[in-house]
Amino acid sequence: MPEIRRLPSVLVNRIAAGEVVERPAAALKELVENAIDAGARRIGVVLAEGGLHRIEVVDDGCGMSPEAMALALERHATSKLPDSLIGPDGAIELVTTLGFRGEALPSIASVARLTIESRPNHNDGAGAAEGWRRVVDHGALLIDEPAALPPGTRVRVEELFAKVPARRKFLRTARSEYAACLDVVRRLAMARPDIAFVLETLGEGGKRTVLSLQAGEELATRVARIIAHELKDNSVAIELERDTPHGVMRLTGVAGLPTWNRGVADHQYLFVNGRPVKDRLLVGAVRGAYADMLARDRHAVLALFLDVPPQDVDVNVHPAKTEVRFRDSAGVRGFIVSGLRQALATGDRRSAQGPDRGAMARWVSEPVAATPASVSPTLESIFSGRDWTAPQSQVSEARPAWNAPLAQPQGRAEEAAPIPEQAQSYPLGIARGQVANTYIVAEASDGLVLVDQHAAHERLVLERLRAAGADESVRRSQALLVPDVIEMDEVDCDRLEDAAEGLARYGLVIERFGPSAMLVRAVPSAIAKADTAKLLTDLADDIAKHGKQEDSGALLLAERLELVLATMACHGSVRAGRVLSVAEMNALLREMEATPRSGQCNHGRPTWVKLSMEDVEKLFGRH
Repeated sequence: MPEIRRLPSVLVNRIAAGEVVERPAAALKELVENAIDAGARRIGVVLAEGGLHRIEVVDDGCGMSPEAMALALERHATSKLPDSLIGPDGAIELVTTLGFRGEALPSIASVARLTIESRPNHNDGAGAAEGWRRVVDHGALLIDEPAALPPGTRVRVEELFAKVPARRKFLRTARSEYAACLDVVRRLAMARPDIAFVLETLGEGGKRTVLSLQAGEELATRVARIIAHELKDNSVAIELERDTPHGVMRLTGVAGLPTWNRGVADHQYLFVNGRPVKDRLLVGAVRGAYADMLARDRHAVLALFLDVPPQDVDVNVHPAKTEVRFRDSAGVRGFIVSGLRQALATGDRRSAQGPDRGAMARWVSEPVAATPASVSPTLESIFSGRDWTAPQSQVSEARPAWNAPLAQPQGRAEEAAPIPEQAQSYPLGIARGQVANTYIVAEASDGLVLVDQHAAHERLVLERLRAAGADESVRRSQALLVPDVIEMDEVDCDRLEDAAEGLARYGLVIERFGPSAMLVRAVPSAIAKADTAKLLTDLADDIAKHGKQEDSGALLLAERLELVLATMACHGSVRAGRVLSVAEMNALLREMEATPRSGQCNHGRPTWVKLSMEDVEKLFGRH
């Protein structure tokens, strides 16, 4: 039998580094979190070659004494766990700091050249505290001496994995590593608007400032500066609380309008108790909240901050602490879904701001002589200096091109009578006509409004169905003439059996049928033709992902029923191409103004856009 022996400390540190420091962004995350936990009010970050050559983090926090600095470079040494949380009776789950394992600094020092310079940010009564410098090169102590620096700490990491070629060759290009580092700083800066952040890069052209954020900004302002300036005008505020057995659960943040979306999900920033996370439960909750407001290939833009009592969340389930585990995962998921839906329903009824750039480019300032067969499509627009960058959904309906020749005019207009006084309170204005039997043209007090009649009515019908209790009717059970027997893995059967009571509330009646099978006796009437085997498989997977609470699978089933409602609304709405009277147009506009989420249809398309009077005047050179 091979001899069992202890590994050398240098090798132990390098193995530990593989769990904590997998790339420059991971090292940067640990250093910035240390600065935040040190009480810093300003944090500066400098990167060279995306962090591959150099990472430097400077803060004005509490600083460290020479003795504390030496201890910080030992494994499992930390100042972030109070004595009350250490010991057999300690409750480590109550930790409130960002990093507390005590492995980051020694792990980084074992695979790079680490320089720490620090000076305590206090006076010990015998004069100003002395600064100190300590340099460790891949585990070997090189320098331990006094240093001159202002109060705070400066940490510099150079040549990461230079002496560990097996790790170095798996790193990506400097550009890719820089992108990961930038994402880390953005997320941490978003979580702490009370701290000033500066990110700079070093290159052949010298030092360049990439990010500069002032301390004390409002949360919405900080989020918009990091994600996109347009987000502030295309979002709603989130603020919701709910009592739990251990305290209050709170959800705050900024949620983008469904019509202001992206093609990838990398602009969803999620935080739990101030800690940036990439948790599947939270991502699934966001997708569920936007389910009937976004196309399947589009993703919401948002920043959500979830604060829960420490007893209800375990933040120590992942070495990098990017994942968490909730005591009541189904309750958290439902809280986020309801909070987002409530904000999007009652916050306002806006559509994304600004028409599409391509559509606006077709407006011209003056006619150009051309034969019918040759019309220039590249005329300079008077809007060329304006930013029409609001993202648009890729879902679209077939419609004639703006410049397609028409055999007969398709527009109908109402006589241009003065706008009545009561119309001043109508945000969508008074209907003036219909274009191509699809778009309503309305005159508002502050501009011109174009409404997609089908998209708008589709949303109105869906909200009517909900208000009338249609969501309850689609949950009614339809008993199967012959119950379906679904063969499944025994563990999946256990999960479904535990959740059977919750699923029955949504019309799905199941029961155990032997060790590895489930019996389906009834299904919701709205999805009576669904594949029951696939339905149960998806439900079991959802319960495995989000916990064994009975409401977990019920949430997925509820989302499926929401899709049924959306389908019913689409088929029951006014179709494009239908001629509407002026009275019908105005009735549609008034109902839109009074209906939640009327700024977008069930697929995430905007239902209306507005051209301000200033923009109209620009078209005719009056501005």
